[in-house]
Amino acid sequence: MSAISAEDVNRLLPQTQCRQCGFSGCAAYAEAIASGQAPINRCAPGGAAGIERLAKLLGVPPRPLDPAYGREMPFAVARIRAADCIGCGWCVRVCPTDAIAGSPKRLHAVIEQRCTGCALCAPACPIDAVEFVETGTEWTPEDARRARAWFDGAQARDRRRRAAEELRLASRRTGAKGFSAADFMKDIQAIARGRRTKENS
Repeated sequence: MSAISAEDVNRLLPQTQCRQCGFSGCAAYAEAIASGQAPINRCAPGGAAGIERLAKLLGVPPRPLDPAYGREMPFAVARIRAADCIGCGWCVRVCPTDAIAGSPKRLHAVIEQRCTGCALCAPACPIDAVEFVETGTEWTPEDARRARAWFDGAQARDRRRRAAEELRLASRRTGAKGFSAADFMKDIQAIARGRRTKENS
């Protein structure tokens, strides 16, 4: 039997990016499982069904969910109470799938179709304006695939923003003259292409 890769494991995780497992996200937890550094029973959103799938993949007996890392709960999405939101934007910064929209000092709202129920926005809110509403549905493998695509897209946008900021700061440090907007965009695109090439290599 060939070795189980982190990607094999990651495909079976719910992609909520909630971090309840003690890792920075589903991919990091998958790497730890594949390398034997973490057990398969730390994923509360995946629950017993997820543990069963991981056990089958790895050829090990299933184990009960470790209560130290959460418990199975009905799926619920975040909602922001309009009357309480102050538009600080802290929830936007922590959302792994760009599921929160809003402008600075304006009302923010959750795009429920993109919300994974990770709950990272709740502790980020300084005035406790985030609540969770059960949807009456279950989180499915198809939901996980969509969530991963949204997460990957959010990560790509964040890398582009960081690249743009790096270029802006670099141009300030060097005091470059004659640096047009077109040149700026070309450099951003070149950095993005280089990073994608590096990630895919």
